[in-house]
Amino acid sequence: MGELAVLASSNENKLRELRHAIPGWTIELLGADDYPPETGETYFENARAKAEFARTRVSDRWVLGEDSGVEIDGLDGGPGVRSARWAAGREAERALEELQGVEGDGRRARYLCELVAISPEGSKYRGTGTLEGRIAEVLSGTEGFGFDPVFIPDGEELTVAKLGNGWKREHSHRARAARALAAAILRR
Repeated sequence: MGELAVLASSNENKLRELRHAIPGWTIELLGADDYPPETGETYFENARAKAEFARTRVSDRWVLGEDSGVEIDGLDGGPGVRSARWAAGREAERALEELQGVEGDGRRARYLCELVAISPEGSKYRGTGTLEGRIAEVLSGTEGFGFDPVFIPDGEELTVAKLGNGWKREHSHRARAARALAAAILRR
């Protein structure tokens, strides 16, 4: 596709994942200091608000908004859309603390990601990705970020942090959302 895009984020980890997941695109961070607060009730609402904010700053390239989080059954689906603010750098540790004594289905979890892209002409596209799994009993692994040291994807025995960044680039919720977004854009 060979498009130029700006991601409405300051998260270098997300930028690396998206650069790999959308081949041929040149993606840069927006680098703003005044992003709108994430007040949406859904990941999509937050991602759309970020993309629309980026559109006010950049008009000659694609803009991308992204929101993601983890939903844990034993926490009634939390932290959900509040994941980024839930533990501010201690997400994995807090998940283990909150799930002490919880077993079985209470440890079921899913990563979710919504991506919204707005073309230079103003057309909007959406990609959604989910990665199902469970929360481990202990921290494991050093790669990735957020909940990765405790999130074990279905079909795997290791956490995302232990599986590594290479695995994550191909299989994460963000990679799946990026592929869905790219497919939606190609159908235009």
